[in-house]
Parts: sequence; C-alpha cells; structure tokens
Amino acid sequence: MTNKYRTHNCNELRKTHVDENIILSGWINKKRDHGNLLFIDLRDNYGVTQCIIDKANSNFKELEKIQLETVVKIEGKVVNRSGDTINNEIKTGEVEVVIKTFKVLGSCKELPLPVFTDQEYAEDIRLKYRFLDLRRKKIHENIILRSKVISFIRNQMNTLGFLEFQTPILTSSSPEGARDFLVPSRLNPGKFYALPQAPQQFKQLVMVSGFDKYFQIAPCFRDEDARADRSPGEFYQLDLEMSFVEQDDVFDVVEKLLINTFKKFSTKKLMFEKFPKISYRDALSKYGTDKPDLRNPLIISDITKIFSRADVSFEIFKKLVISGSKVRCIVTKNTKDKPRSFFDNIDKWAKDQGASGLAYFTFEKDKDISAKGPVGKFFSKEALEEIMKITKAEIGDSIFLACNNQNELEKITSLARDKIANDLGLIDENIFAFCWIVDYPMFELNEQTKKIEFSHNPFSMPQGDSDKINFKNPLEILAYQYDIVCNGIELSSGAIRNHIPELMYKLFLIAGYDKNQVDEKFSGMINALSYGAPPHGGIAPGIDRIVMLLANEKNIREVTMFPMNQNAQDLMMNAPSEVNQSQLKELNLFLKNKK
Repeated sequence: MTNKYRTHNCNELRKTHVDENIILSGWINKKRDHGNLLFIDLRDNYGVTQCIIDKANSNFKELEKIQLETVVKIEGKVVNRSGDTINNEIKTGEVEVVIKTFKVLGSCKELPLPVFTDQEYAEDIRLKYRFLDLRRKKIHENIILRSKVISFIRNQMNTLGFLEFQTPILTSSSPEGARDFLVPSRLNPGKFYALPQAPQQFKQLVMVSGFDKYFQIAPCFRDEDARADRSPGEFYQLDLEMSFVEQDDVFDVVEKLLINTFKKFSTKKLMFEKFPKISYRDALSKYGTDKPDLRNPLIISDITKIFSRADVSFEIFKKLVISGSKVRCIVTKNTKDKPRSFFDNIDKWAKDQGASGLAYFTFEKDKDISAKGPVGKFFSKEALEEIMKITKAEIGDSIFLACNNQNELEKITSLARDKIANDLGLIDENIFAFCWIVDYPMFELNEQTKKIEFSHNPFSMPQGDSDKINFKNPLEILAYQYDIVCNGIELSSGAIRNHIPELMYKLFLIAGYDKNQVDEKFSGMINALSYGAPPHGGIAPGIDRIVMLLANEKNIREVTMFPMNQNAQDLMMNAPSEVNQSQLKELNLFLKNKK
C-alpha cells in the first residue's frame, strides 16, 4: 500500500530497492549518536529499518533531541550498508535509509517503561500502560501469533465441516459453575441478565435446532480469582458441538485440530500423534492429579499394604494407616550417588508446602537387599523386595514416601512428582504431551456440606443404559465427561450431553434439585429437549491457553491483549468504576452502606 505516509513498511526494503526514494512511517525505536552521524531504528508492526542522517542535514539537531517512541514520517534514499555493518538479525539488515526530510506525526511524552528492552517491570505499570507494553517485541509477537492461531483454527473448523454461529451475550444466570457477572435490566426492574460463563446451553440448543456441527470463538465471562493459566473476568474458547456422535468422534476432531495447530505454529515435537486416554481414577493414583504432565516419567505407586507387615517397623506410618491414611511413593531411577542434600532439600520443600515431609531411602545390595537413608532401617529385606515388585524399582533407585488422607496425599505427591522431576532435569521442554482424562464420576461428595453434587457438567450423559444405572449409589456413576490436557495444563472440559429429559430429572434430583427447580432454572433447555433432541456432544478448548503454550509463556496475561490484574481491575481503563446516581436510578438500583 502506497500513500502519503509510506511507500514501504519497515520490514520491506532489500538490496533491490537501493537508490530508490522511499517514504517510511513508524516509531523511533532506538537512537545512536556518533557525533557527525545519527542512527535511528524505525519500527512499525512489520519490522525495523535503520535510518541515518548526517550532521550537515538541517533536520539533524531536531532528530537528535526527539523522544524515543515518537511517531515520524521519513523520506529518504535507500543505500547499501558496508559489509562490516550488515545486520543479519533483521530482514532489512543489508540496507539503510539516508534521511532527507522527516515529520513528526505523533509526539511522545517521557516513557514510564522502555519499549526496546525485555526488562521485567511491575505488573501494575505494564497493565496501566498496556498500549506501550504491547509495542514490546515479545508481547507484540505473542498477540500477532494469537491472531494467526485463531484464523488457522477457523479455517480448520470450516475444513472439518463445522458452521460458525454466534450465541447471546446477555442470558440468564445459572446455579452451576463459577460466579456470574450480572447485568441489571432497565426494562425489567429487579431482574438481571448474566454474561455467559460458556455458551453451554445455547450450543446444545443449536443441536436441537437441527444443525449438525457448530463452532464459535466464544467470549466467556466468569467472576473467578486469577492465576497463571486463568484470567479473571473474560477469556476465549473454541466452542464446538456435534450431533449424532460418540465420545471418540469428538476426540478425533479435536486431535486433528490440535495436532495441525501445534505443528503449524511450533517446532516442538508431539509426544503422541494419538492422544492416550487415562481414566480419572488412574490419573489421581498414578500422577496425583487429573492434569498430568506426561513429559514427566515419574509414576506414583500405592504401597499402603506394606505397612500391615510385621517386618515393617515404621510406626509413624503404621499408626496413620490404621486410622485410615494411605501411603504413596515416587521412585527416582539411579539416584544412589545423589548427595544427602538432594534428598533433604526435597523433604524440606514438602514441609514448606504444608506436608509433614517426605520420607526417603535408596535401595542397595551387598549380599542382601537393604535400604540406605533415614527410614531404611524400618524395612526388612522381604518388605523391600515387595516394594520393588510393586514400584518396579531397582537397586540404585531411591524412593520418596508420603502418608496422609487420600485428598491431601494426592496434592502433595502431585506437587512432589513435578518438583523431583524438575530437580533431576527430567522434563523435556521441547515436547508437547497431550492426553485425554476420561471416565469422570458423575457426582462427588462435598466434604463440608456432606451433600452430593455434580462433579463436572450437570448436562453430561451418564455411562451405561439408563434403565441399568444404579441411582442408589450415585458416587459410583461414571459420566461421558472428559478433559484434554497438555503438559500439565487443562485446555478444556467436554462431554457427551444428556439429551433425555426424564434421565436429567433423575440426576438433578440426586444433586438436590426437584423437578420444579429444574424446570425453573433450565426451562429453555428442558423444554427444547422435550421436542426431539439428537444425541450430541462437544468440548471447548481454551484459546488463551493454546496460545500460551505455543508462545512458551508461563502466564496467560502475556498472550492477552488487554488483561485485568489479579484483582480483576483494568488499570488502563479504570474498570470497574463508580457510576452516577442517575444511572443507578434508571436501573432501579441503589447502593447500600456505601463508604
């Protein structure tokens, strides 16, 4: 595109353009004053071009004083760089532009953070001046990557036969899931819309409407606390739904999409071309979590039964086992030569996490098998042999043991598994390891209220024939619910949906909702399912998390254009903000006990 502001962009000039008169516009990225010569790196969205001006030029002094990040238009002539000044790190590095004239298009005040460095700055500064932060090379490239990924996904979904539809943003509040963001209705005093936590009910209604394959790059809104892989307020997901499908049909589509996307935008290898399926219970027992990082080769084993042996004298653990605790362990291969400090540091780390610590010993053999370490003396040769059989440990391997109730045990062993693997350098950072977590329980027991609740999506289909499901033992009911996980990060949850109203009433009753409550809270869904609903299922991988993985970032805010801070505040736009009384009055609202 050629206009009065530019004939070329700042990544376009090559040796073929030498001797041409050109116009460039962009931001002054860097300046280097060599006395008689002033070098300026001019930057735009596409790249950088080096420009030079001689002291004899009447514009020299003005350019010499100009503030970095000022927007300028430069007119000049393209020349070759000398051999020793060629910059191979930029595409325009063989040429430079001799400045004839320039014009300031946008002045710049003193910068609160420099744009041309990767120096870390406090989050509040970065978010307040996010428009400057986004000019920085790394995050600028992250946002461009995000755009390209979304475009690629859209094309892939079209290729796979999906149609893109938009579902409502203003909808009704749901009693399940996270906290809603509520919007008061002016025309319906005392009533509120809710921003959708996900288009869950709407995408199911799309299936009931007779459409076969739906997708949407959907904005979702949840009033949740922030963490590294979750932004407070809003996020985006690839929402998809399919009719007349089983679980494996959904898996096939998602695997094709993710494999193509990750191969397109990353040079990292995929550990699996066909993603392994791991049951929820196996995931908790082997990895301590339903978000396992399969790059980590360490496996958790249950050795509780060992502590019923008479030839095991580790009384602390034996007493805990009698009272209902379990013992799980992690074996590390060939760590016999590790110093005592390695083991003690892991034990100390566990105590810092709130656990009682991690017992440990190393398997040895002279004439007989023995155990070296603080608690090794409490185990007989026969007990050690049984542990080796259960864990597949060998001589020279070490073992870390933890004892607690099941929930606490899963937490500490999951964290310990990651800690030990990182300390031993077992994680290959150049791999993406995807897996499916399947066979989630339909219900779970709330330990505080002692009430049975849905463990996942309440609209999921239970496994088995509906007339054979044992409703008297709800905690044994499994659902066609699944998660897709990559490198220990959950990308999405999904399910085959319950499309049978009678079955849905039975399941909601177990969770404490009678028929009238279900009809009131989910009237649109129940009503629609009563008019001929096809079997259907879907999933919704998080766009933000996908891009975070592809960009090798640890925090989701690094791939989000305008994120909120940890307190769900937009420091740049000062949101949330107070509103005036007339606005509140119009909505039939008033603030109580305002301080």
